Amino acid sequence: MIIQGGTIHIGDGTVIENGYLRLEGERIAEVSPGTYTGEDREVLDARGMIVTPGFIDAHCHIGMWEEGLDFEGDDGNEMTDPCTPHLRAIDGVNPLDRAFQEALDYGITTVVTGPGSANPVAGQICAMKTLGRVADEMVIAAPVGMKFALGENPKSVYNEKSQAPMTRMAIAAIIREELQKAKRYMEDCKKAEKDEDTDPPELDVKCEALLPVLEKKVKAHFHVHRADDICTALRIIREFDLDGVIVHGTEGYLIADTIARAGVPVICGPIISTRGKPELRNLDRRNTALLLEAGVVTAINTDAPEVPIDLLAAEAAITVTAGVPREKAVALITGNPAKICGLENRVGRIAPGLDGDLLLFDQEPIGLLVKPRHIFVNGKQIR
Repeated sequence: MIIQGGTIHIGDGTVIENGYLRLEGERIAEVSPGTYTGEDREVLDARGMIVTPGFIDAHCHIGMWEEGLDFEGDDGNEMTDPCTPHLRAIDGVNPLDRAFQEALDYGITTVVTGPGSANPVAGQICAMKTLGRVADEMVIAAPVGMKFALGENPKSVYNEKSQAPMTRMAIAAIIREELQKAKRYMEDCKKAEKDEDTDPPELDVKCEALLPVLEKKVKAHFHVHRADDICTALRIIREFDLDGVIVHGTEGYLIADTIARAGVPVICGPIISTRGKPELRNLDRRNTALLLEAGVVTAINTDAPEVPIDLLAAEAAITVTAGVPREKAVALITGNPAKICGLENRVGRIAPGLDGDLLLFDQEPIGLLVKPRHIFVNGKQIR
């Protein structure tokens, strides 16, 4: 299929006026300025429309806390053990949660969803398409990240249980202890592989889950709000040489230069939020703009169901009113989250070889509850 005549937002800030793109099977085969002159006769006229990549929510919990349910649909926090790296989001997510359809209706074709922030080491995050009924068929990467959490949430959960971690010191210590165990476990496994006289260590499923994190095959996502907790996350990332990501980063603007020097990206949000707990008292909607200005690679998220997932583009619009250049707003929910989450070879941009996840709008896409006129997922037109 050819999509001809639209204004094409590539997803990295680049815009092609009056261009075309060609889909071949599930992938994008070609994108170019001008008019298509090839032999494909299946053409969708996009004149007057804006074409973007499918939107990406870089951090949410849909399918883990199901819409309209209480305990029955709460599968995001295993609050019986502060260290649970072996838990897998794919085993807890329900793709029939109505939030998936709502996400798709508003152009969110990929979500990064996973455990909550009750535990210092919370478990494995997955990235998946929003079209489908079976998680195994929707997943792009599982795991795409390992969830760690600092600050108020683990403190609150385990203070009520009168057990560690009750302080920020203990939270960081538990994370370090588990990473150090996994590092020793990895060294023992490698030694056993090289020396036939050395027995391998006894299977440890928690250590096994952390090996890809230590090997930088899986990113370390740190839930943090306060500036001091962000610095602790950066410290741990540096100590263990992790491929780290800051999630929320509410006070990031207070130490934007420090984050920029560390070269660690930030997934900001939810942007639509009250200062509903002590960690959020310095919430400032300029955060995303100030981080971008400092040179930090940044995306935004809804943290759904904390904020309804269909408000992702509305959040992007709010960042524009708070200082993000309008031409960068689309990238906050397309190319940037793909890059931050390690999905840039599949989604987030309109480029040859990437998945055919596309949106066509007959109005400005960055706004409140703007629905795409046409939606493509994996090269298939679903609207």
